[in-house]
Amino acid sequence: MSNLEKTIAKTFLEMAEGLENGSYGVRPKIALTGMGSEHGEENAMAAAQMAAKRGVDVYYIGTLEAPGVTTIHVSDDEEGHKKMEQMVDAHEVDGAVTMHFPFPIGVSTVGRAVTPAQGREMFIANTTGTSSADRIEGMIKNAVYGIIAAKASGVQNPTVGILNVDGARQTEMALKQLQEGGYDFQFAQSSRADGGAVLRGNDVLQGTPDILVTDSLTGNVLIKMLSAFTTGGSFEATGYGYGPGIGKGYEKLILIISRASGAPLIANALEYAAQLVRGKVFQVAEQEFAKAEKAGLNKILEARKAAAKSADAGETVKAPPSEPVTASIPGIEVMDLEDAVQALWKVGIYAESGMGCTGPLVMMSEANHEKALEILKKAGYVG
Repeated sequence: MSNLEKTIAKTFLEMAEGLENGSYGVRPKIALTGMGSEHGEENAMAAAQMAAKRGVDVYYIGTLEAPGVTTIHVSDDEEGHKKMEQMVDAHEVDGAVTMHFPFPIGVSTVGRAVTPAQGREMFIANTTGTSSADRIEGMIKNAVYGIIAAKASGVQNPTVGILNVDGARQTEMALKQLQEGGYDFQFAQSSRADGGAVLRGNDVLQGTPDILVTDSLTGNVLIKMLSAFTTGGSFEATGYGYGPGIGKGYEKLILIISRASGAPLIANALEYAAQLVRGKVFQVAEQEFAKAEKAGLNKILEARKAAAKSADAGETVKAPPSEPVTASIPGIEVMDLEDAVQALWKVGIYAESGMGCTGPLVMMSEANHEKALEILKKAGYVG
């Protein structure tokens, strides 16, 4: 299929979806704060004009004017942000794109990148803000936030993968429980030979999942690198930016870009915001939170908190007599590694921690392997 045929097919699909959900012909009103960019106001205004040609009513907050864009005049960056918040709160606009915003705890942003290996789009959950003070609880929530952003952007059945960072295995186990409880989503499978939903750097470059789950600090680094790797880092040229703040009960559509974001990326961020408006993101969020909670999300998060408290109050036990460790169990969090070893010591199984090419390992004798696996599964260290 040629690029022209693909464009025509995409246009007809969007028209059909728009007629179905009542959004066809709607031009979302999106504010853009243009002052404070490292590339000057001209860069932001160029983005506003690009987005206006794509069907977005852009309300540019700054000092410049241009055809096709409505300018809201302000004298400086601070005044611009106050004006933006006023316009969002008063529903004068449907949403806003800005360079910084103080989201409350529990709300974080779902970024959207174009991956370099195959040009695939990938949502990064999440990139700024804090979903939870607990890392693993935050990553579990980020998976749901990512699904919300992807579905509201038109990805009907997004695949979910988890970046191989601290907390990945615990997050995977929790999401499997959520899936078993009835929350309908599909795990991505790594492009590496051993597969699995826990993904490596290769998968990031290839865009293996539709949604890449990680903590927001790691996600922030990833979105910056994927946006600016061709420019040396000073100009974010590709992708859609750091995305909208998503959280339960949160209904302000604020999308984040950075001071290094270039006009093409900012225009995409404005279009991302418009897609979320057309896709009724807050309705999608309400529906997805209800489905996840029905599947046991709150119970899973409570169990996670109890496990974290138990780990904090853990006791040190003495190792049994040593013996050769020729068998191993992978898939354990690096932060849980020594606790897992001690869980085996408690029942008289000698074990050691190690690090294989796929990550942390607990090692024991072949004779104790089956029993050790059963114990670690029961204790929640492996799935």
